[in-house]
Amino acid sequence: MTFRLIHCLVFWNSLHSNGHAVSQNGHNPAASPTPKSESQVHSTPPAIVIPREQWGGKYEFLLSCIGYCVGLGNVWRFPYLCYRNGGGVFLIPYFIMLFVTGVPLFLMELSLGQYGAAGPITVWKCCPLLKGIGIGMLCVSTLVCLYYNVIIAWTFYYLFSSFQSPLPWSCNAKANAAFCGNGTTAGNSSMEKTRSPTEIFWNESVLGVVHSEGLHDPGPVRAPLALCLLAAWIIIFLCMLKGIRSSGKVVYVTATFPYFVLVVLIIRGATLEGSLQGVAFYLTPDWSRLANAQVWNDAASQIFYSLGIGVGGLLSMASYNKFDNNVIRDTIIITTGNCCTSFFAGFAIFSILGHMAWRKGVPVGEVADTGPGLAFVAYPEALALLPGSVFWSIMFFLMLFMLGIDTLFGNMEGITTAVLDEFPNLRRNTLHKSMFLGALCFTFYLMGLLLVTNVSLLLFNIINQFCQDIIDMIRHCPPWCSKLLIYFKACWVFGTPFLLMVRTFSIAVDV
Repeated sequence: MTFRLIHCLVFWNSLHSNGHAVSQNGHNPAASPTPKSESQVHSTPPAIVIPREQWGGKYEFLLSCIGYCVGLGNVWRFPYLCYRNGGGVFLIPYFIMLFVTGVPLFLMELSLGQYGAAGPITVWKCCPLLKGIGIGMLCVSTLVCLYYNVIIAWTFYYLFSSFQSPLPWSCNAKANAAFCGNGTTAGNSSMEKTRSPTEIFWNESVLGVVHSEGLHDPGPVRAPLALCLLAAWIIIFLCMLKGIRSSGKVVYVTATFPYFVLVVLIIRGATLEGSLQGVAFYLTPDWSRLANAQVWNDAASQIFYSLGIGVGGLLSMASYNKFDNNVIRDTIIITTGNCCTSFFAGFAIFSILGHMAWRKGVPVGEVADTGPGLAFVAYPEALALLPGSVFWSIMFFLMLFMLGIDTLFGNMEGITTAVLDEFPNLRRNTLHKSMFLGALCFTFYLMGLLLVTNVSLLLFNIINQFCQDIIDMIRHCPPWCSKLLIYFKACWVFGTPFLLMVRTFSIAVDV
């Protein structure tokens, strides 16, 4: 594998060196042309070069990558993993995995895409044997797109429900009078767990899990969720019609607006009774949990899940960069911003969990249900407590929609770029490109209907030369870049393979 990668790097280096070739992203280094004989001129037909789009500016690429990485997982999955793995102790393996595996592999994927100026499949033309890696990326991207848009459909359902006053999951709603303020339970038995209106709305109105006995009884497709899923795919289709030049402008809003809402939620959560209890649970580590292999597995999986490594989105977006873009700087900014956002969002989640635990009189570790729906229980609870809850509910779920759309853009870009690079005529013909994109979105919608039944949540849960080439690509690389590459080289050769091997071995032992 290492030999093949070196072979690819030599191949790309021969293309870019001395200005003898024009890279796919339109850069032609200044150099004198190589003389050709008269027979060569007449025997070789001129190659048709199809122009490749480029980002309108470096900030568009930076914000697009941040939007791709900072997604729904930062809001619901990272706090959920902290919640499941003993609170603050999860931050230790999380940041270890970030610096030893996440950052080096993130740089490797960005560099490969930017240097080759091609999608996940075509970039391996230097070694066709490795095209299977690109095909594997497409398969993973397809699975991610299927279930990720289902989460966006859940978000749409909450967004549309937020236009009601009072909110249907608040204690002010008449249907929730039996569950609020008097300590009664959801059932007749005093031993039954007390459930909040947000849990009831999530499990019954959204998922409908109470109407199914298990995977063998999926029930019919839930019409409201099916319509929300269709609306989500229509928006994805319309936004991707004009490519990266239009989406690069949109990210100026979609990548920054979520931070404003998170700040508001943290400020509101800090004013609630019992919030410090939740924050203490979030930050106080349980050192005994470090001996549990599952904690380390979850940390590694969250790094790969959040950064979007190995699914082709990063590689595809980097392929539209200028050849001399400083990819090391971008890697540090994106990965740091992504993980800091996860840590930042955890305060908003756990401050609300602390308040919910105070109201129910139970420890923080026992409040709410564990699972991907944590944010759809804790956050609506917070929104119902805010003054002007309807307005903030609309803003919050609009934020979740923006987070999801940005990430889905990256995954869809990985799929479309791979296909358009393999069939360049599609890129030239706007109508054919639009028809391909429409067929792709419609196919994904039909496949996603399996995830909007009464068992949707159950289905959701199971579903060294190189361094020199990076310097050549960046050209005017500051001295700190060259020194930092020593760290990345050590990770690529020793740290990252070792940790991935240990994680694979631990998974095999568990099985």
